[in-house]
Amino acid sequence: MRMLERIRGAGRCLAGTWVKIPALETVELLARAGFDFVVIDMEHSPMGLESAYRATVVAQGLGVHVLVRVPDAGGSHLQRVLDIGVDGILVPHVTGRDEAERVIGGMIFPPRGARGLGTTSRAGAWGLDGTAEYLRRGDEETLRIPQLEDLGALEDAEAILDTPGLNAVFVGMGDLTLSTGLPADDPGLRRHVDRLLGLARARKLPVGTAVRDGAAARAAAERGFSFVMISNDASIFGSAAAELRRAAGPLTLRPN
Repeated sequence: MRMLERIRGAGRCLAGTWVKIPALETVELLARAGFDFVVIDMEHSPMGLESAYRATVVAQGLGVHVLVRVPDAGGSHLQRVLDIGVDGILVPHVTGRDEAERVIGGMIFPPRGARGLGTTSRAGAWGLDGTAEYLRRGDEETLRIPQLEDLGALEDAEAILDTPGLNAVFVGMGDLTLSTGLPADDPGLRRHVDRLLGLARARKLPVGTAVRDGAAARAAAERGFSFVMISNDASIFGSAAAELRRAAGPLTLRPN
């Protein structure tokens, strides 16, 4: 079952985390920890195409869904990342309807879009699935997710959500608070986000966001988010390592 199908029928908020460390061992550990999905972060980490490919194969082999956040909204990475066979793509900093149409169109096959044919890629099972199945899966099972990260995008949310082929959306609260200078709990920002959630709910579109910890993840689910990234692999490891060292305290050598 692909992530799009699961997210529509789960009846609960799916829990994931960001992958920033280009190592397969951490991906395996995240899978064993019980995350529903991971998001390979090519925007804010050293993850490149090859490391994203290997992480995808390992995660999906362990039953974990994979999204990739591409580096930017330029579109140059869309084709190759999709042909890795990922469950979907997040596109950062989509600012309006025109940009949404361009990036979403790059993830859909002609005649509705501009994605190129790559049946001999991993997305096409290296040619074993046949063209019809490759095209069907690409158009019907791939999550195409713009990230709305500034106030203008939230104000234009209704038009963006009506972009043909868009089937989920992500609220980037970090950049949203940075660009507005407002805290996440600002009443005005909350109204904008709640409006987006209502517009998406009316269109049966999943909405995702990222949070720092489990308590915030529960609050996001209660608010109406369908999928949430909790922390990231680097912070999880760093926090656990720092806590372990703090717990050990000063290690004083017993005198002879």
